[in-house]
Amino acid sequence: MRCRRGGGWGVITAGLLCILAVPALGEPDLTAKHEKGRCAIRGHCGSQGFFGPKLPCPDNGLAEEPSEEVKEKLADICGDKWSGSNVCCDNEQLDTLKTNLDRATPIINACPACKENFYNMFCTFTCSPDQSLFVNVTDTAPNGNNYVVTELNHLVSSEYASQFYNSCKDVKFGATNGKAMDFIGGGAKNYTQFLKFLGDKKFLGSPFQMNFPKPNKTEFPGMEPMNKTAHACNTTDERYRCACLDCEGSCAALPEVSEAKLCYVGLLPCLSFAVIVIYSVFLGMLCVAVAGHVAYQRHSKHKNERLRLLQDLEPSDDEDEGDIVHNVGMLDRPTKHYFVNTWCDRTFSRLGYVCARFPIITILTSMLVVILMSLGWLRFQIETDPVRLWVAPDSAAAQEKAFFDENFGPFYRAEQVFVVNDTGPVLSYPTLRWLFDFEGRISRQKSLKGGVTLDDVCLKPVGDACVVESISGYFQGDFLNVDEKDWKNQLLHCVDTPSECLPEFQQPLDSHLLFGGIDKDILDANAIIITWVVKNYPERTPELEQAIDWEDTLINSLRGLQEEARRRGLRLSFNTETSLEQELNKSTNTDAKIVVVSYIIMFLYASLALGSTTLTVRSFLRNPANALVQSKFMLGIVGILIVLMSVSASVGLFSAAGIKVTLIIAEVIPFLVLAVGVDNIFLIVHEFERVNISHPEGTIPERVAKALGRMGPSILLSATTETAAFALGCAVGMPAVRNFAAYAAGAVLINAILQVTMFISVLALNQSRVESNRADCFPCIRVRKADSIYLNGGAGHGAGEEGGLQRFIRKTYAPMILGKKTKVGIVALFFGILTASLALFPKVELGLDQRIAIPNDSYLIPFFNDLYDYFDAGPPVYFVAKELNVTQRHAQKEICGRFSTCDQDSLANIVEAERKRPEFSYISASVANWFDDFFLWLNPENSKCCVDGSTPCFQNRHPPWNISLGGMPEGEEFIQYLDRWIQAPATADCPIGGAAAYSTALVIDKKHLTIPASHFRTSHTPLRSQKDFISAYSAARRIADEIAKDMETEIFPYSKFYIFFDQYSTIVKLAGALIGSALAATLLINTVLLGSLVTAIVVTLVVAMSVSAIIGSMAIMGVSLNAVSLVNLIICVGISVEFTAHIARAFTFPSRGTMERAPRHRFRGRDARAWTAMVNVASSVVSGITITKILGVCVLAFTRSKIFEIYYFRVWVALVVWAAAHSLVLLPVLLSLVGGRGYVDPESDGGLEQDLRSRQYPALLGDDDEEFESDY
Repeated sequence: MRCRRGGGWGVITAGLLCILAVPALGEPDLTAKHEKGRCAIRGHCGSQGFFGPKLPCPDNGLAEEPSEEVKEKLADICGDKWSGSNVCCDNEQLDTLKTNLDRATPIINACPACKENFYNMFCTFTCSPDQSLFVNVTDTAPNGNNYVVTELNHLVSSEYASQFYNSCKDVKFGATNGKAMDFIGGGAKNYTQFLKFLGDKKFLGSPFQMNFPKPNKTEFPGMEPMNKTAHACNTTDERYRCACLDCEGSCAALPEVSEAKLCYVGLLPCLSFAVIVIYSVFLGMLCVAVAGHVAYQRHSKHKNERLRLLQDLEPSDDEDEGDIVHNVGMLDRPTKHYFVNTWCDRTFSRLGYVCARFPIITILTSMLVVILMSLGWLRFQIETDPVRLWVAPDSAAAQEKAFFDENFGPFYRAEQVFVVNDTGPVLSYPTLRWLFDFEGRISRQKSLKGGVTLDDVCLKPVGDACVVESISGYFQGDFLNVDEKDWKNQLLHCVDTPSECLPEFQQPLDSHLLFGGIDKDILDANAIIITWVVKNYPERTPELEQAIDWEDTLINSLRGLQEEARRRGLRLSFNTETSLEQELNKSTNTDAKIVVVSYIIMFLYASLALGSTTLTVRSFLRNPANALVQSKFMLGIVGILIVLMSVSASVGLFSAAGIKVTLIIAEVIPFLVLAVGVDNIFLIVHEFERVNISHPEGTIPERVAKALGRMGPSILLSATTETAAFALGCAVGMPAVRNFAAYAAGAVLINAILQVTMFISVLALNQSRVESNRADCFPCIRVRKADSIYLNGGAGHGAGEEGGLQRFIRKTYAPMILGKKTKVGIVALFFGILTASLALFPKVELGLDQRIAIPNDSYLIPFFNDLYDYFDAGPPVYFVAKELNVTQRHAQKEICGRFSTCDQDSLANIVEAERKRPEFSYISASVANWFDDFFLWLNPENSKCCVDGSTPCFQNRHPPWNISLGGMPEGEEFIQYLDRWIQAPATADCPIGGAAAYSTALVIDKKHLTIPASHFRTSHTPLRSQKDFISAYSAARRIADEIAKDMETEIFPYSKFYIFFDQYSTIVKLAGALIGSALAATLLINTVLLGSLVTAIVVTLVVAMSVSAIIGSMAIMGVSLNAVSLVNLIICVGISVEFTAHIARAFTFPSRGTMERAPRHRFRGRDARAWTAMVNVASSVVSGITITKILGVCVLAFTRSKIFEIYYFRVWVALVVWAAAHSLVLLPVLLSLVGGRGYVDPESDGGLEQDLRSRQYPALLGDDDEEFESDY
């Protein structure tokens, strides 16, 4: 294997262990004597092999007094403490010692204690006069006339070894943002591994075997372990104390993270516990109230019975007069008119009359307006960029991304591949050959459009080498460097000492980025990871187009490689920078077939259900020709057409305004408008058929006017509330939600307008056709066999029959739920549901898993699975500083970490302290601090770094370079040296040059002597779930805020994924604000249109309880809160209003004729109005609202899109269930208990109700002989 000889720790170790040279004659001079003042090895006696390193000579002679030159040099290298003693080394050895220590110094000199201990270790081993006490030569080999040492024992006390290791284990090597221990100790986890790594004989390591046995006087008589004083990294001696960055013991304790402490009572969140307690108290009070009421009723009953026994009552004539009143409930019937309702009734009546009187003009005008609005389609655009979809342009995340891209360049593009063996280890020699081969093919491939190669687009931090994070980098990308027999040892060596196996781009490879699924070591890995890093560019630039062109070709190549991998028993998954956007925007994700099927089913149901209002089974069996006239397929077609027209007009209108369509709009609005639109059609047609029966003498325009006058205010109430609820979403900054809200509000409003104009005209034309006995869909054909009675008002045999559903509601359901005992049970049950729902709120998770958002058959799903399972590294995170005046000393202390005068709460110290609690901070690495590395580069001890000619820059400076920052560069001098450092390459002799690691990390303003922008890099812990990503983003924000508290500049965190997760920092508040605003709008509109604040409060409460139940269901069904589900929750508010509005209005403006037929002596006041509302509109709510919603939602069950199945099907199922239950069960009960005042319905006077008993519709009013005396 070809490794870099100029810059590895092995070279340092080899030199430090082979620096003695005293020739031996005759037999080898083994360490026979162990006593003070005697040596064990000394000098060089040759080498084994022509290219082998020089090996020491065995020499058990006495230590000698050094010459003045040696004494001075020794003191200069190892310190003044060595100047007054005999030594076992000479001038040549000291030169070699200095050369090798100088190479180690840039790696460890950031921590004075580690450096001092390191120097002591090798100075003592090399020159100690008592060397024989702790060094024992155990094996030698002849070399000409001499012997060379091939193995020895080196006794080191456990105390010294432990303190030595502890002082160095946390030292960071800033250029790689890794640990110095990875370089000097092979990533050792304890001092035993550390010493073993230093002593093992290996290529470019120790040239002989040096064992570090545990000291034992019995086994090693006469020997004493080396036990010099080792300095702790957190020593109180300021000369050796290390910074927090390099020593955990030096860090100050951080304040407790308040965000991390969640409120729990036992296993329950505090919110859940509180609502359960409140409900329990409410339930207890309800039970006490019911028990008290029952006791009081019994007492009153007994009292009345006793009074009756004492009185002799005679029948009076007045009692007979009571028979005139059919129902005592009518004594409390409304007697006042509400001017708003009266005005709405008259307005809609006039509108209906005009539309029915001039149907052709109305239809053509409506179509013309829709066509004109639809011209906006010419400016139709779909927003596909995820950033523009989910992030408000003026949000902090968007502005921070723009700042980062502008100053440091757009974040690099990563193309990543996982090669996985699902049954065992993935590594083998044939697999390595294949990996090298396909990497070569990828590097040579040319894009189909522009002939772009990897070399044209890749990131090149140093020279012309592309950054490719791959196992091939250990072998410099050349398979010839892989030894077929010894490749495993080669690989293990490179993983242990990455600095000795540098790839072509000259940065050490991190094994965590290359291997996944590791058990014991990397040879057991189940996955190999390859990452090509491509340079990124601003949008709409030719360079970016080139990169995308190459990525498109890469996708095609990797698809072919997937088949090659399968043939080898492997699995290949991949992702490119463009993959996610392409997969999100696939047309298969919109499931166009589902939309079409939904519209067809809704059309069929609407046509059949609308036709059933006049065409009964009895009339069809008696004369099948009636079906040709009475069917309403044309009305169904027009109803669906109006839905499509409203969507088209809304899209055109807002496209013309420059509001782009999003995928959410394309997917949701057709269902939304269809569901809302069909409901109103049912209500209009049902009411019109009732008017046909009650007022057959009127002209068609008059009958249409009466029907619309009655239902228009209800449509106005629901449409206005829904439009307001959706329109409130326009205030949200998130484009996906804002644009949806605008399109949805427009579509719902336009749909309602078309229904009360165009549909009314079509309804009038249809009635003319019916009364002319003309065929549905073919009005030119007259059906002569149809019953002629239809010519008069369209009321034929059986037309006034009461449907089974309506009969059930009138006779059974309405009286049952309005019984006193049943009311108590219903209230207790639904408030129990509310309690359970609120208790489940904390269980609703945040996030949108990318695997759900993309199509089920996407190639990205296996990739994301592998990413979470095998990638053991977190994304990089940058703490960005704006306008950093770092040329001044106080500002330098605010960001530095490796100097004794750095602020305790400096940027580097805070990040390092946070790294030590990753469970809260999600930070895994120390910060790569350009300032620290820059000032360390100036250290004259790093003699190969900053040099003027051949002299270190700060060698003769006064005051000298020091750890306290005294006398260090400031002002213009700082900028001058910084400019030199940022251009200095990282080499073997000086690995802390700034060009490779920090060339894009800061912007230098030489004119104003400031740093307008700079970043400090670290990384997150591995993030494997949406919760991890959201928590990591939140933690980074918290850390940045802590840093900014003590700095005179703005600090913000940046990572590539932050912009997608910024929404979750506010989405809970946003959801609360939107839902709360929608409920407030519901309250306001209902108050105005119903004329009763109390009734409006009841309606709003029921809607709020429905939405709460839906949110609770989301927690159970695994639906997380994100922009998609937030849109659905807004929809839920609007459609819940649709369920409740018609019942609430029928309660407020009860039908007089229906109300007087309420069960006698049972219902009075609010109870009678609640019964009337249920009898009048409950069947329409069930057939026209609930069933249409069920049909539309059930179709979604067959979708192939996971996001449809989870975020639409599940949520809408919960919507239909809970909205129907709350509106049909709870709402009438609450209205009967606390509903507001009622008003006279203008359409009840002299209209339908007055004629029902004498006309064709007696069934609706019920049978006089049926009484409901039970109290249920």
